[in-house]
Amino acid sequence: MLIDTHAHYDDKRFDGDRNEVIKTVKENGIDRIINCGASVKSSRTSVDLAKKYDFIYATVGVHPHDTDRTPDDTLDILADLLNNKKVLAVGEIGLDFFRNFSDKESQRYWFKKQMDFTADMGYPAVIHDRDAHGECLDMAKKYKGMVKGVFHCFAGSVEMARELVKLDYMMSFGGVATFANAKTCREVLKELPLESILLETDCPYLTPHPHRGERNDSSYLPLIAEKIAEIKNIKTETVISKTGENAQKCFNIK
Repeated sequence: MLIDTHAHYDDKRFDGDRNEVIKTVKENGIDRIINCGASVKSSRTSVDLAKKYDFIYATVGVHPHDTDRTPDDTLDILADLLNNKKVLAVGEIGLDFFRNFSDKESQRYWFKKQMDFTADMGYPAVIHDRDAHGECLDMAKKYKGMVKGVFHCFAGSVEMARELVKLDYMMSFGGVATFANAKTCREVLKELPLESILLETDCPYLTPHPHRGERNDSSYLPLIAEKIAEIKNIKTETVISKTGENAQKCFNIK
């Protein structure tokens, strides 16, 4: 089963042809898509997409880019959105010290607040970690046994990946795995057990080779599966089948 575990079809880059793209993606063999919230607004639009399309699911949460403009009643809003049966997780949440669109302290505050919320609500977490590997790993350790989920678009080291496996987290990989300069990503993929790997596109971003520079969508997911199969010296069908099982387990997809 081909499951894109991280997409953003509510992004403005799909405003001109969203319905057509989603229809084409379905026709191209994508079985499930998880559209991830990144703010209160996009969490709501993600839920709306999940309501409209039977093969799309949603997550709800506040991305680190948006933490310095997050209303005080955010958790009440997210709790209400979690009442929809097609909402699978809290996310994407975490830290981004590369762009720093929000100040670090507000990122840390809302990351912890949302991890507390995730633990209380009993959902998996979708964690965004960019240039904040140590703090994100420490947070995962702090909530061991209370929160698990996925580190999306994983960019950490082999050592970090080993620690996350011990914590029962999964790691998802997208177009970066196909990039010529993605040496560390390939090292991690070679080391990781297939049971800990998920597929994602993060569309419309991070389009895989040979389509870099184009708008990304879930129809490119097989290219990522093929690259992972090549790295691990296994069949592409095995990657697709196992990562599909992993996604169903991680997100409790019936």
